Amino acid sequence: MMIGILMALIAGSLVSLQNIFNSKVNERAGTWATTTLVLGMGFLASLTIGFMIEGRHLFTLQHMQTWYWFSGMIGVGVVISLVQGIRLLGPTYAISIVVTAQLGFALLSDSLGWLGLEKVPFTFKQLIGVLVIIGGVIVFKVGGRSETPTVSKMT
Repeated sequence: MMIGILMALIAGSLVSLQNIFNSKVNERAGTWATTTLVLGMGFLASLTIGFMIEGRHLFTLQHMQTWYWFSGMIGVGVVISLVQGIRLLGPTYAISIVVTAQLGFALLSDSLGWLGLEKVPFTFKQLIGVLVIIGGVIVFKVGGRSETPTVSKMT
């Protein structure tokens, strides 16, 4: 379980780092060029590392549903939406909404057993957890920043 938690923490950190890079590339190259660069570099890195680790067995795919092949296309929507969301809302607000949406969709998917997932019983505690996170996002946004920054005198 600890390894799973560590991997999730690493993934969250890397996604945030990637979003910073993506928004900086988007400032210079535009949304479609950014998406192409991000997914293209990811493809090359994944292919290279995959061949180094798994060798010829990299593409041994058994009993895979045909529609799973299209999951990579979802990445286009992810990158475009994140880049635009960060541009329009700022990184912290956009990512907090993304994480909340991920959690809400994961809860719904688990509870309904969508896309071949094993059904997990929905509990009131899960709903409260998602609502608390949504409340946190609202407090974060509504709390805002002070219009006039406080300047401290150094004596």
